[in-house]
Amino acid sequence: MKTIDFMGQRKLALAFSTVLLLVAIGSLAVKQLNWGLDFTGGTLVEVNYSETADLNAIRQTLDAEGYAGAIVVSFGTDRDVLIRLPQGYSDDEGAELLDKLQDAYSGTVELRRIEFVGPQVGDELREQGGLAMLLALGLVMIYIAFRFQFKFALGAVVALIHDVLIVLGCFSVLGIEFDLTVLAALLAVIGYSLNDTIVVSDRIRENFRKLRKVEPVEVINISLSETLGRTLVTSLTTMLVLVALALFGGEMINAFAVALLIGVVVGTYSSIYVAANTLLIMGVNKEDLMIPVKEGAEQEEILP
Repeated sequence: MKTIDFMGQRKLALAFSTVLLLVAIGSLAVKQLNWGLDFTGGTLVEVNYSETADLNAIRQTLDAEGYAGAIVVSFGTDRDVLIRLPQGYSDDEGAELLDKLQDAYSGTVELRRIEFVGPQVGDELREQGGLAMLLALGLVMIYIAFRFQFKFALGAVVALIHDVLIVLGCFSVLGIEFDLTVLAALLAVIGYSLNDTIVVSDRIRENFRKLRKVEPVEVINISLSETLGRTLVTSLTTMLVLVALALFGGEMINAFAVALLIGVVVGTYSSIYVAANTLLIMGVNKEDLMIPVKEGAEQEEILP
């Protein structure tokens, strides 16, 4: 099997990742995220039209009636519509909103439900979501430290933080709404990237123990080359599903699919260049991964 010199480009990859992270952190600091109604608070109104709903006409009606910042998306069938009103509107607006939609429509408009999310609930969700990600990263680090070695744990966590920040940065730069579905996608990205990193780490550990006279850079190149086929097949098949969801899944699931799509691409890249690169920066070697030999076993080897 041909060995690809992945680590020969590690400095270029490090520079590329640094630029991406600086752009992501800069955008998050200046532009911040476009928080969805789940985090900012607001009113959620679900209505049903007797015939196919014209979303553009509904948006124009809401703009004309003074409902600034309203988000209109299809929900379920082409006759079900979900309207999100930002903070500042109460659930009392539902009856008035229904009347205005009915006046602009020749058929029948039925109010299905109204949900009001207060700003305090939104703040709690934002805080708990952040704590959930930190807890996930902490547990991952503990698990890999026990399963492999501390340097591998640190490399995996660096790769996961890299992936999460870049996904968040993409959403900030593009201005895509960040809601609970995107938060769920972020946690899924952590799981996907971690799985890929553990597969690579397991092969690196195995090869360090087998190829004792080979330099660490070459051991990592061999390990990455051996797992490349599995990594590409897994990533490409996952991306095919996510592209289909992003294109044909509708507006409700679009942000979720986009977050996962970015996460899979970045996670595949990070398992090759970020996690492995971090191992080399920390000076991983065969002594870190050698199985300790018991004293009794050593004496048995010495005795004839």
